[in-house]
Amino acid sequence: MTAGPRVAIATADAIDDAAGLIRAGRLVAFPTETVYGLGANATDDAACAAVFAAKGRPRFNPLIVHVLDVTGAAAHVLIDERASRLADIFWPGPLTLVLPRRADCRLSLLVSAGLDTAAIRSPAHLVARDLLRKADRPIAAPSANRSGEVSPTTAEHVAQSLGGAVDFVLDGGPCAVGIESTVLDLSAMVPILLRPGAVTAEALSAALGTEIARAAPVGGEDEGLASPGMLARHYAPGRPVRLNAAKRRAGEALLAFGADAPIGDGVLNLSTRGDLAEAAANLFRMLRALDQPRYAAIAVMPIPDNGLGEAINDRLKRAATPA
Repeated sequence: MTAGPRVAIATADAIDDAAGLIRAGRLVAFPTETVYGLGANATDDAACAAVFAAKGRPRFNPLIVHVLDVTGAAAHVLIDERASRLADIFWPGPLTLVLPRRADCRLSLLVSAGLDTAAIRSPAHLVARDLLRKADRPIAAPSANRSGEVSPTTAEHVAQSLGGAVDFVLDGGPCAVGIESTVLDLSAMVPILLRPGAVTAEALSAALGTEIARAAPVGGEDEGLASPGMLARHYAPGRPVRLNAAKRRAGEALLAFGADAPIGDGVLNLSTRGDLAEAAANLFRMLRALDQPRYAAIAVMPIPDNGLGEAINDRLKRAATPA
């Protein structure tokens, strides 16, 4: 039986230890405002390859690279006026930008999955930022879970999913946003939303003064994905997921939403107040809690599709896609 990872509260000393492991090419899970990331030195080919191995992740699925700020990003990718404007408004925060790699880019080619672009963001979580400063490296960090499974929003989720495949887990408590970052492709003239998140398409459109196109999900056999989170099936629990359920059927658990939702055993409510931010923060934790053998499936009540609801429904639709 594989031993579990070392898990430690994210004190200054623990972050120092984690930074040393990153510099040494090891894997460290750490909290961000979105979900926990599985971190590796983004300039180290072997370390990046270890991320793919730990997650069981397809090599055609890129990794998001975390940096402190736009200056750190500009060392690796080309920052145009649009990217600079969005970074000024939304960084640090839950927005990833896909941008052309510089000719002298030092990032491992593995993070780009064979493309001439890289996905990059500046996280807002204080632990993540301290780790970046102390490691003094860009950190490639997809969600810290087995590929395709429900993303982790606590240190416990990471340990349950990855076990000894990760060397160290920094415990910074539950993630505030609870779903992965918005991903916007700026590598061409028309901005394309590759993955919705807490930074909404409406906010991006307002900041850029232009409409945002939306990318369609792709099947698991396609190569050359521009971003993580684009596979048609992703974020999936072990139980089948049934969407837009008015009520649950016999044997089902219920992921509820709103004040008028049913209550009882096997029912968890994303937000009794109908608050989409609260629902996003609870989404993955509650999916995990209902993913039990005693339930045949997980029924999910309708979620409004406006604002942050677009990102919540994106995750639920992918979770409900058959394997």
